[in-house]
Amino acid sequence: MDFLVGLPLTQREKKNAIWVIVDRLTKIVFFIAMRNTWTIDQLAHVYFEEIVRLHGVPNSIVSDRDIKILSGF
Repeated sequence: MDFLVGLPLTQREKKNAIWVIVDRLTKIVFFIAMRNTWTIDQLAHVYFEEIVRLHGVPNSIVSDRDIKILSGF
């Protein structure tokens, strides 16, 4: 997973970042529009709604962020 931040705000939903999640097994990529001010609780909620619902709980998570992003999961 990775975050693309610093994008202009969308007009309707006021989102300014994209959360990119890649399933390494199937090579499916998810692009989730978000705000760069979302808390780890909000990210975890969206992750369970969008990813775990379709693919189940992953065995591992790879991120370029520090351990704080992974501790919320």
